Amino acid sequence: MSKIVLGNPPGSATGIAGKTGPAAVAGPWALGQLYENAGQGGGMEPVHLLQRLIRFPSVNPPGNEAACVRYIADLLRQAGLHPLLVGKSPDRQNLVVRLTGKGLAPPFLMYGHADVVGIEGQQWRYPPFAGVEAEGFVWGRGALDMKGGLAMMISALLRLTREGFTPAGDIILAVVCDEEDQGAFGAQYLTAEHAGLFRGVRYAISELGGFSICLAGRRLYPIMVSEKQRCSLRVKIAGPGGHSSLAARGGIMAVLARILQRLDRRPLPVHITPPVRIMLEAIASALPFPVRPLPWLLSKPFCAEFLLARIDERLDFFKSLFRNTATPTAVRGGSRLNLVPSEILLDLDGRLVPGFRPETLIREIRNLLQEDVEIDLIHFLPGPMELDMGLFSALSAVLQELDPQGRPVPFVGSGVSDARFFCTLGVQTFGFTPMLLPPEIDFAKLVHGADERIPVPALHFGAEAVYRLLKRL
Repeated sequence: MSKIVLGNPPGSATGIAGKTGPAAVAGPWALGQLYENAGQGGGMEPVHLLQRLIRFPSVNPPGNEAACVRYIADLLRQAGLHPLLVGKSPDRQNLVVRLTGKGLAPPFLMYGHADVVGIEGQQWRYPPFAGVEAEGFVWGRGALDMKGGLAMMISALLRLTREGFTPAGDIILAVVCDEEDQGAFGAQYLTAEHAGLFRGVRYAISELGGFSICLAGRRLYPIMVSEKQRCSLRVKIAGPGGHSSLAARGGIMAVLARILQRLDRRPLPVHITPPVRIMLEAIASALPFPVRPLPWLLSKPFCAEFLLARIDERLDFFKSLFRNTATPTAVRGGSRLNLVPSEILLDLDGRLVPGFRPETLIREIRNLLQEDVEIDLIHFLPGPMELDMGLFSALSAVLQELDPQGRPVPFVGSGVSDARFFCTLGVQTFGFTPMLLPPEIDFAKLVHGADERIPVPALHFGAEAVYRLLKRL
């Protein structure tokens, strides 16, 4: 059987043609002029805003997000809003602001993080903290993850404020710190210490989703409705130490080598969870024949093993949605060149599929390794458990207004986000930072990678989509 491959949507690698609205003729490229005209003097044009956000080097650790957050607060104050800044330390601030509505609907939340990952060992075409606009892109760390998303949200909120629009329910924007680490200074702190700020919120948008992908000639917009759970484990390998000159065979170094090889070559068992099944059904309905049955076959565990091995490598992130994973990230053991250690510690970054518990992952790893080692749970924070799709139709409608050829589909995230904290308040988060991307752009590889960048038209597309969603709510 041949590989399942990506492909360009028929007749439309770059443009869309809706019937009404600013994208009617020229597609999302027309949206740039709309924001340029509406945003003069208001600080709301998303490209300029994103460039300014990128220029704050809020690399986590240590974060130092406060300067970036204060800049956003100043923009909001100039628009007549009243942002609140709270944090565990002066350098790790969070912002919450509310556009008061008519009280006819529950409050709605949009949130994003101001911190970014580092650039160690990467070679960039343009300086990563300069926010350069070149070649049709805005370049820089955070352009996709997720200062670009923040620029969309802030721009849309400022545009509503400038228009004097009063929503049916309050609109809340939260800009948080520390998402790229453990969230202790950001969303975890906010939801634990300032939960009252989000009272009554049922739905939220944040990262990661709404960006286009091309599959079997169709353009899909995956919207994240659930995500995997982080589960950190430590494998302890013990054995007799001794002098390294004895050249002993089969010691704990050999055990470590076998463990690493098995983790690399043998995937853990397939699990078809309810969110993944919903995702597969939606993808199947969006695809043409003869590939339409493939997502249905993926929902059958006995077929999934075979098919997952044949999916295009550009969809590697998709494969991890069907399995718990355990990735080796750190090894500690030994302190002297001439001494064989008696203990080695191997840390595993585990990710559980929705609804599963650490005991399942530990059991699966034991069955895989077949070694006499100790496996300890280091950290586990449950992710969203209940799935509420109530906002999905509104998100889909907005995307299809802007791109009638696109098909929104629910999606399960392979990583973890701040949704795991907001779900403790009963908030269902949808990944919705929309982008119509050229087929050659590999979103997954650019996030956290060198030359992270966002197409200027995609940024305008996202800002317009968020704006229309807020008006629809």
